[in-house]
Amino acid sequence: MELQTEENCRHGPLVSIVIPCRNERDFIESSVKSILAQRPPDGGFEVIVADGMSDDGTREIMETLAAEDRRLRVIDNPGRIVSTGLNAGIKAAKGKIIVRMDAHSGYASDYVRQCVAVLEETKADNVGGPWIAKGSGLVSEAIAAAFQSPFAVGNGKSHDPGHEGVVDTVYLGCWRREVFDRIGFFDEELVRNQDDEFNLRLVRSGGRIWQSPGIKSWYRPRDSFGSLFRQYMQYGYWKVRVIQKHRIPASVRHLVPGFCLLLFFTLPALSFWLPAAGWAWVSMVILYGVATLIASLKDAATHGLTLFPVLPFVFACFHLSYGIGFLRGLLDFVILKRAPRETFTGLTRPPSRIRKPAPE
Repeated sequence: MELQTEENCRHGPLVSIVIPCRNERDFIESSVKSILAQRPPDGGFEVIVADGMSDDGTREIMETLAAEDRRLRVIDNPGRIVSTGLNAGIKAAKGKIIVRMDAHSGYASDYVRQCVAVLEETKADNVGGPWIAKGSGLVSEAIAAAFQSPFAVGNGKSHDPGHEGVVDTVYLGCWRREVFDRIGFFDEELVRNQDDEFNLRLVRSGGRIWQSPGIKSWYRPRDSFGSLFRQYMQYGYWKVRVIQKHRIPASVRHLVPGFCLLLFFTLPALSFWLPAAGWAWVSMVILYGVATLIASLKDAATHGLTLFPVLPFVFACFHLSYGIGFLRGLLDFVILKRAPRETFTGLTRPPSRIRKPAPE
């Protein structure tokens, strides 16, 4: 393995890796160790963990690792959400290039090197790899399979493992530091969708975002319907705030689940006065059911037939949760103009499992 030289450490690294985290005791040690084991680019790297005031032992684990490897620093993120953690990490960074990484992903050993290479080759303002999910267990594997399906996530290229080229948003991200001087930092109001908002702002300012399959990582999806529902309900909810701020969606696909869910509830009521609305509702339900079965068969044929019984429920969870969140966001942000509800601001993964100490 290549090592960073004393000269690189003395003059500051080329790359600063920023990891926002909060209550990640079950994952953070293995994740950070794998990141520290990355093949360093010329100029080296540092790792900054922005801890959202964890109370499950995450901070103590990180401080132990930081004492063993001087490339690792742990800083406070009193805002406790991803956007404030990213901003705190970027402001503390010493590198000319910022690479965002996540505690719930695995990375190829050359991930950082590839980010730097693609950034230089394309001259883009933000680069990253495709958002590929890798599950463990039946439900998690089904969620991972649906995660790559256009039926679940629309035509977003960030979920296409083979796409290379310009995109409207990209998983995680790698930027030259001056990008933040030019358009500002992540929006600290946003609990979710802060990356989408930042990328929308970047594109509208004339910036370019590039996706390369050579930048390889594997995202660990949720492992239950409940956590998936909470996650995508929050995505839909905060997407409304992003659209409200910019007065334009980054893509039409962001509007479809909410619009379809609104039709699902309003057409039966309209059918009392307009019989055609009832037939339209029945047609919509049948078409959705057929499309769901076709998408489930297609994904099961690719990822394993054992997933087929679960996939229809996974697709429905994706669509229903996002649609409910979007409609609730319209109610809170646009109609009632009130502060976000607590349901849409909390963690969506289950808390770290409390492990009893081994008997002496």
